[in-house]
Amino acid sequence: MPFPATSQQPKPSQSGSYFTDSYVFNWHNQTFRDDIVLLPAIAICLAVGIWLGHPAAGMIAGGGAMTVGFGAKQSIDDSRLLPMLFVSIGMTFAAFLGVVIGYTNYLLVPMAALWGFGYGMLTTREEGYSWVGQQCVITFLVASAFPASIGPACDRALLILAGGGVQVISSAILLQLFRQLGDHLSSLARYIRAEHLALRSAYLLATQSIIGRRFLSSAIPYSLRVAVTLAVTTEIYRRLNFASGYWIPMTALLVLKPGLTDTVSRAIARLIGTLAGAIVVSFCLAHIPNPSPTVLAVFTLLFAGLSYGTVNVNYALFSVCITGYIVFLLSINNVPGPLIAQRRAVCTALGGFIALAVRLVVIYRRKKQREKSSAAFPQN
Repeated sequence: MPFPATSQQPKPSQSGSYFTDSYVFNWHNQTFRDDIVLLPAIAICLAVGIWLGHPAAGMIAGGGAMTVGFGAKQSIDDSRLLPMLFVSIGMTFAAFLGVVIGYTNYLLVPMAALWGFGYGMLTTREEGYSWVGQQCVITFLVASAFPASIGPACDRALLILAGGGVQVISSAILLQLFRQLGDHLSSLARYIRAEHLALRSAYLLATQSIIGRRFLSSAIPYSLRVAVTLAVTTEIYRRLNFASGYWIPMTALLVLKPGLTDTVSRAIARLIGTLAGAIVVSFCLAHIPNPSPTVLAVFTLLFAGLSYGTVNVNYALFSVCITGYIVFLLSINNVPGPLIAQRRAVCTALGGFIALAVRLVVIYRRKKQREKSSAAFPQN
């Protein structure tokens, strides 16, 4: 999936407290009312799956609709629909590949590293592109938890595409962007060709930067850190040999940032939010005796709306909401909610710790290199 990167410099990390993402609440960024338009698509997918007696299919399609809905908060070429279209296509391919490879296959590690490197290179482009890349990597990791043959892989990929398609069409109608959607669809082939050419240019630029030893000022160091981190965490996920272990590399991907402070702040907020979310959801499930799929779907929609509305308010709060959404979503398919919450909390802590450790190792090595350089060329 790697997409290209331009020569634009990575965004500098903003210095701040290690707890900024945990205690700073930007309530002026809440979008609860605006995000109501993103919920019907998820509701349709879940309702159809439950009605047909295939809640797992509804769960997969609803998950695709949920992720694509976040694309409405991104922008590519001043369009909210393009990120939604691109991520729908990218996740479809990522899901197919992830299922075919599976977490028991040793090829998963180098493939995860490759996709992580591609995502890292995308961080120098318009933010919508890097978001698409990140979601594709996450989809690939999640799909790897369900290894199967080509047939089931196609089924899962098509369900995600269907959920994404429902979200795109529903959002275009409710946001009154249906005419723009038609223009984007007619120009889709042009966009794909442009991305193919940009990909070739990015690889050429990266090669020239490495040969000319100019890569320290590019996105390559961060991309390599992401690749190494995903390789390490994905191998741990494989060794643990349980499906929900994909939360380890997924968390590492989400919290690893170019700056140390940003990485620590995001890791702490993710851990606090996930633990709090696990406690809240476990409490809810304990006080809902034998909840029906319909009740679980309603709670899934509630936490989906909360996730959409808080994503730009506070990362810890968002982590609480997204944890609730995931646990209730998976519970629709008769997966024990408390077990999901517990495993998610443990894997989140492990993934965040590894991402932070990789960042500290890089800092330590750079410090040693500077000390060697100073010793070799002492200042007069």
